[in-house]
Amino acid sequence: MSDEDITLTAGDAEVTVQPGNGGRVGGLRIGGVELLRQGERFGCFPMVPWCGRIRDGRFLDGAEVRQLPLNAPPHAIHGTVRDHAWRTARTSTDEAVLTYELVDPWPHPGRVTQIIALTEDALTLSMSVETYESSFPAQIGWHPWFNRNLGGEDVRLGFDPAWQEERGDDHLPTGNRIDPKPGPWDDCFGMPGGVEATLTWPGQLELKVTSREEWVVVYDEQREAVCVEPQTGPPNGLNTLPHLVTPLEPLEASTTWSWRRL
Repeated sequence: MSDEDITLTAGDAEVTVQPGNGGRVGGLRIGGVELLRQGERFGCFPMVPWCGRIRDGRFLDGAEVRQLPLNAPPHAIHGTVRDHAWRTARTSTDEAVLTYELVDPWPHPGRVTQIIALTEDALTLSMSVETYESSFPAQIGWHPWFNRNLGGEDVRLGFDPAWQEERGDDHLPTGNRIDPKPGPWDDCFGMPGGVEATLTWPGQLELKVTSREEWVVVYDEQREAVCVEPQTGPPNGLNTLPHLVTPLEPLEASTTWSWRRL
């Protein structure tokens, strides 16, 4: 199937999926109101096979040090799949299944599958990374850009992390866990019971981001948007907390956004 945009609908919810633009969710409209920041780089893109920054673009792959392109010098950031077209494997009125074959500059072959499933009051994003050959470390995450303002008051973000990863001058976690500090943030937080964060646009809408994963990056330093990014490990996690993808064990993750009108 082609990589043309796909529209999913359920009730008064409508989602635009963009296989040709990094497999991202390009828009989420509830009752005609757009929740995601618009633009080629925004919406909500998948972060695979790593999330956030990798120090100096280097990671340990078994006994070998691998070098990735420095797309956020001096680091590599947000994986490789957001820069390429995905293949549409299957679509229906309210679900799309996309696939992507890992290629250079990622050093290992593998397949990423993403399922985007819409109901009247929720959107669930699921992803898996598989390998048929050599094992490799990987991460999965999503990077949504929620509009700060929907025409009323600015959004309010509520979440209760167990800790904050101390951020060094290089924007990477130092390895120290600290008590959560007030924002603005470009920071990673630990939520051992699973990610749960609530975005409230007063008098308009409440949206809850949940995931079984235990890590979330919050980025709200831009005026236009607030990012709440569930992921399988912290930034630089290929080096500090790698998940090994093997021919017998894929890496899988999901996140759900559920909403209600206020």
